[in-house]
Amino acid sequence: MPHSSTVLSQILKLVPRHEFDKLSKKHDGPRRSDAFNRWTQFVALSVNHLAGRSSLRDIESTLASQQHLRYHLGSDAVSRSAFSRANQSLTYRFFEDLFSTLYQRCSHYPPKHLFKFKGKLFSLDASLIDVSLKIFPGAEYNRMKAAYKLHVGLDHDGLIPAFAAVTPGKTGDTKQARLMHFPKGSVLVFDKGYSSYEWHNALTDKGISFVTRIRGNAKYRVIERREANQSQGITSDQTIEYTSNRACQYQLRPVRRVGYYDQATQKHYVFITNHFRWSAKTIADIYRQRWQVELFFKWIKQNLKIKAFIGHSDNAVMTQVLVALCIYLILAFLKFESGLKQSLQQIIRLLQVNLFVKRPLIELFKPPPDPLESSPQIALWAT
Repeated sequence: MPHSSTVLSQILKLVPRHEFDKLSKKHDGPRRSDAFNRWTQFVALSVNHLAGRSSLRDIESTLASQQHLRYHLGSDAVSRSAFSRANQSLTYRFFEDLFSTLYQRCSHYPPKHLFKFKGKLFSLDASLIDVSLKIFPGAEYNRMKAAYKLHVGLDHDGLIPAFAAVTPGKTGDTKQARLMHFPKGSVLVFDKGYSSYEWHNALTDKGISFVTRIRGNAKYRVIERREANQSQGITSDQTIEYTSNRACQYQLRPVRRVGYYDQATQKHYVFITNHFRWSAKTIADIYRQRWQVELFFKWIKQNLKIKAFIGHSDNAVMTQVLVALCIYLILAFLKFESGLKQSLQQIIRLLQVNLFVKRPLIELFKPPPDPLESSPQIALWAT
């Protein structure tokens, strides 16, 4: 049997070390040779997420029990105090850049979205991560609780996060979305939390299409009506012009208003978009795909450690969440590159119980044939 390093070591080898070290020099500059380095921090946080460790002590003891494997991991020894200081002091911006690097690599492999248009499809959303108000007073959300907010732009080519940021819970969704730079020709889908007329206008100026739901208090007038295919659930298809004072101030362009009745949910939805050539049913189908970003938030909260934190500073929290997103992209890269049929849920479950096993990584998901089943002696006996 060929020699294999641990499953954890093979997973971490999917991270491009030359890019990792380049980012470390960029963000941390020259450091003492005996200082707690970035790679050791990343290894420890990877164990936090992949092995389900919930405290500094758990991570320290897990890695201490595997000291003989440190050579393959390429990391130094981990002590609670040094690890805690690193999470406090080493900027989380490093992992923002690492996340972008991993996304760029993943984006060459995944399957395309379900629609015929060639542009990218992104779903935008944000999810609160509740924390203790006593421990994180700076993240106060209201008088009752504190929270951080994870903002994500989900790329529907492979359903992977393309943009991500962690902010205090009060940060507005649209404010963060303005910082995301989408390629020309992209299509964005988002809910009413991103209802900024000025931003919608800016997207149109940049050649970016959007689909969202109209605000209930929107003031507008209909300037054109199109035939609605009621057999597809379409109740209206109009071109409208906003008439509020604010709309006049920003000189908003006309948008398309589509009414749709969903038989499955027995609910009526009204969408707006700046795209006038698609069928009304396509508009409704695009908005339905926004649910994928909700499923992403559910997956990452259930499978990675972003609800219990091992540090008590903004930097430590943001570092832990961004490493979780990096782990997600590493698993997605493994799935795309190896052509695995298993879901990410099945992949992470297999990894969690085999993390320190010395076995070829791919054999976890594509076991070799049983030699007994292919034995010529058994075949001869069967005849």
